[in-house]
Amino acid sequence: MNKVRSHSAVPDHTLTRLRIALTTFFALDGFVFAGWVVRIPAIKHQTNASAGALGMALLGVSAGAVITMTLTGRLCRRYGSHPVTVVCAVLLSLSVALPPLTHSVWTLGAVLLVFGAAYGGINVAFNSAAVDLVAGLRRPVMPTFHAAFSLGGMTGAGLGAIVAGHVSPAQHLLGLTVIGLAVTAVAGRTLLRVQPPGPVQAARPAEGSGAVDGPGPAEGAGPVGRERAGGSAVRRAGGRTRGVVLVLGLVALCTAYGEGAMADWGALHFEQDLGASPGAAAVGYSCFALAMTVGRLSGTALLERLGRTRTVVAGGATAAAGMLLGALAPSVWAALLGFAVTGLGLANLFPVAVERAGALAGPSGVATASTLGYGGMLLGPPAIGFMADCFSLPTALTSVAALAAVAATIGFVTRRALHD
Repeated sequence: MNKVRSHSAVPDHTLTRLRIALTTFFALDGFVFAGWVVRIPAIKHQTNASAGALGMALLGVSAGAVITMTLTGRLCRRYGSHPVTVVCAVLLSLSVALPPLTHSVWTLGAVLLVFGAAYGGINVAFNSAAVDLVAGLRRPVMPTFHAAFSLGGMTGAGLGAIVAGHVSPAQHLLGLTVIGLAVTAVAGRTLLRVQPPGPVQAARPAEGSGAVDGPGPAEGAGPVGRERAGGSAVRRAGGRTRGVVLVLGLVALCTAYGEGAMADWGALHFEQDLGASPGAAAVGYSCFALAMTVGRLSGTALLERLGRTRTVVAGGATAAAGMLLGALAPSVWAALLGFAVTGLGLANLFPVAVERAGALAGPSGVATASTLGYGGMLLGPPAIGFMADCFSLPTALTSVAALAAVAATIGFVTRRALHD
């Protein structure tokens, strides 16, 4: 009987070094992006941009990311996810210093297009590398990488809040460039020296065991008939894989929709609908972000205990219940609890969706799921605003609960594709 080949060709200590390096890049991505976000008000003042003009310029980040994500999947297949991660990290670190050098909305939009391209590229590249490492480790550690991104974002935002009153945006973001390049130089050496763990070969049935994937060709069929049958099977399998990847991308979209909505509308909900002070309103999103980070840090243990299907179903259901409480509760404390429960529920849905899409279709699967997920983050805030104008903000926020329930339903319906 043929046995499954493990990752024994790659020593355990090398896999550990690779995991540390990838975790560092996830944290760096969150750190740099959050550092830019906290400086947006100062850049708005510097460019004399109106709110509408600034919004158009900020679309450069989104446009650059979406355009680049699909291209990055192809680059990862051709050159490898490790070199592409390093190159994108360099571009991200360099481009974050550009916005303070602009003095018009048009030039700001142009440099943000470059920044968004680097941001989208590194997200696909290091997620693809993480998918390979998860396969090599044979442990569901994908949530820990996304926890590092969340921790990096919290650190970058906190540092930005501290230095905002003491240094200019140009000095702050140039400092991020220096930090980013230094971290890339150190962690990138590991990625460039270590090849991704090879794919694990599936066990083949022993000869004569009778275990087959489906009906074979008719007895007496010649080579041409077998070739045609094989080609049809491959096409059908490829079509099913693409369909499953798209469905997993919808799970990522539902999750990112909630993240974007909470980030842009959570504080306003507390102030406008619950009468909270600005400080208490800020705590609302902080509860959500902290709970999501905690959920991701415990995600590996949760996946090992429950498996992918139950993690997605339970997470989506938990987030739906939490958001209903957060949106409709009449008191600040109950809404804070709802936001925290929502963060715990959503925490591991995106990592699971991206990891499984990458396991099924490689970098292309990661690119597809990431692009759909990022599309959800773009869709969330304007959709919430439109529904708030038509109904009310609390009613609009219940759409986050509805999509979380959709993610749970998808997880249950596609439980075979999640393959626990």
